[in-house]
Amino acid sequence: MTAISFDGDSLATVIKEDMRERIELLADRGLTPGLGTILVGEDGPSATYVQMKHNDCADLGFDSFDLRLPADATQDQVLAAIADMNANPAVDAFIVQYPFPAGLEYAAALQSVNPAKDADGLHPTNLGLLVMGEPAPVACTPRGILHMLTEYKVPVAGKHVVILGRGLTIGRPLANLMTLKRPNANAAVTVVHTGVEDIGSYTRTADIIVAAAGSPGVITADMVRPGAAVIAAGVSFVDGKVVSDVADDVAEVAGWISPRIGGVGPLTRAFLLLNTLEAAERAAGAAG
Repeated sequence: MTAISFDGDSLATVIKEDMRERIELLADRGLTPGLGTILVGEDGPSATYVQMKHNDCADLGFDSFDLRLPADATQDQVLAAIADMNANPAVDAFIVQYPFPAGLEYAAALQSVNPAKDADGLHPTNLGLLVMGEPAPVACTPRGILHMLTEYKVPVAGKHVVILGRGLTIGRPLANLMTLKRPNANAAVTVVHTGVEDIGSYTRTADIIVAAAGSPGVITADMVRPGAAVIAAGVSFVDGKVVSDVADDVAEVAGWISPRIGGVGPLTRAFLLLNTLEAAERAAGAAG
């Protein structure tokens, strides 16, 4: 068996193209969506990722606001930067890039973001609304994963999904999203992590596996039921190279698989832009 490869690049391109008409409607009213980023420190992968987001903004005609603080910034300086983004009417939504340098509290920073400007969908208010099934910005990677499964017509409703990883950005919001009684969701979800013994005893029963542990090659072919969909959402950097949570041999067993490059990542960025556009549309509606 050779797995069908999820083409995240193509799906992301369609999402961005579909946004252009909505962007033009805002432009007719003299409005431009604005995305902000706050980067603390000099983490190389984070800096690259932030730059990609600003490149995306330029491509779509968004305004972008890039605020960078040194690694020795204080917590008060970080909170002041967030307050500036909250107060800036040109910023419709923004992110506080993770990870933080040691000694700074990411949770405290995240909680100080205006929930209406939460581009990542990670503010406690928005996560709570997700649990309730109410409208709110949804975390970008989980939203992208569900979109990927939907577009490739991978059955989700009533199926068993195993998520490896319980992190704030993927595992926890994705588990809630996939259990909601909505079209293309409504699944039975099991969340495991690297502290669980015999992870394979769970993954071998799964119709869909989402690996989001940041542990290189943790999912191997013998842990996958033939024909299952496998999504590599977690990556690590080893000797300067991106390494997937999913081993290469899984492609010989799975029915669908996301590639190490061009899979989940482009969709995460596309939904960050869409979350920002939706925030701009809400702001425009509130302004009349």
